Amino acid sequence: MAGVVTRWTGVEVLALRKALRKSGRDFAAAVGISTRMLVEWEARGSTITPRAANQEALDTILATADRAAQERFATLITERAAAAQDARAEELLRRDIPYVKSPIDGKLMALVEEGVYQAGPDNRPTWVDTFLIDVYPTTNADYARFVLATGHPAPQHWPDRRCPDSIFDHPVVWVTWHDAAAYAAWARKSLPTSEQWEKAARGSKGRVYPWGDAPTAAKCNVLDSAMGRTTSVTRYQSGVSPYGVFDLCGNVWEWCATESNPGRHMLKGSAFTSPFTRAAPALFNDASAAMYDNDTGFRCAGTAEK
Repeated sequence: MAGVVTRWTGVEVLALRKALRKSGRDFAAAVGISTRMLVEWEARGSTITPRAANQEALDTILATADRAAQERFATLITERAAAAQDARAEELLRRDIPYVKSPIDGKLMALVEEGVYQAGPDNRPTWVDTFLIDVYPTTNADYARFVLATGHPAPQHWPDRRCPDSIFDHPVVWVTWHDAAAYAAWARKSLPTSEQWEKAARGSKGRVYPWGDAPTAAKCNVLDSAMGRTTSVTRYQSGVSPYGVFDLCGNVWEWCATESNPGRHMLKGSAFTSPFTRAAPALFNDASAAMYDNDTGFRCAGTAEK
């Protein structure tokens, strides 16, 4: 987390003070500057860069802050960066998107209408029938209901087969393709094909990322974001796709129904462990159906009738 800031300006200084929940006087004392200088930094924002000694002091304060303060700082920085670069996402978030609720697991699903989209790195025209897809990845809370209802083995990171409260709204991980398929069958849904998943992410016009063509790492939980773990599935609001689907870049790799080779299935979306260069939905990745890891989860799809 300490590596988040490559160059401090007044913008990052203000975010750090807010994240630490310190008064101007206390924060200025911690940095070793006057309150008057701090006020000037915060007022001038990105137009001012503290001198090297002050940058080092700020690095130390961030590195030694507790985890909660570091996460608040990361949230403030990423939200600001995302909002500054994507007015389209804010418009989309204000739209009344007609989500439907899945009857078994209760998850919201978005409608993706039939038609051609631009698929893969070569943008080949590909037809996909109408389908529904989960708005968010399957969370630990969702998976806990499945485990309770079916007796299916719980993921290895749950102590005593119980989901920790701290990650209930994070995507479930440590699940194989077979685990994901079992959940989908219980929910009377299916895993999305790689084509369905990619269309839900890119829309019909071949955009590179769910939010457009700009390579903005601040819109998703990838290695560059320096979060170091999964985050809430609702955190990265400005990364929403044209269909109102979230977390299609970063956080966790997601299993697809499509088999790449016998016993291997496609994975989409990249994860908090992957560099942003792996986040484009058109890129290829696959794994053995028996593979499970701390950065791999899934979401479900369904027919429009459901």
